[in-house]
Amino acid sequence: MRTPAMRQKAATPARSETKVPKHKTHKGAAKRYKVTGSGKIRHQKAWRGHNRHKKNARQWRRVAGEATLTGGNKKRAARLLGR
Repeated sequence: MRTPAMRQKAATPARSETKVPKHKTHKGAAKRYKVTGSGKIRHQKAWRGHNRHKKNARQWRRVAGEATLTGGNKKRAARLLGR
């Protein structure tokens, strides 16, 4: 049988030790953007989805590959990604 003296209260952290809740990553942004090792945010260019045969070679070269976000778009994406 346990007596009240044997029971121990769970240690609660002091008020100064409580942590602020972490922000969740925006999953839609996480699927669209990729962060490089140096911290740049990369994204796929637009107009690549379908109808490739309608686009001439010059237009296809222009939309090929990835690009880097800059300015306000970079700030917005970084906030969504939790950076």
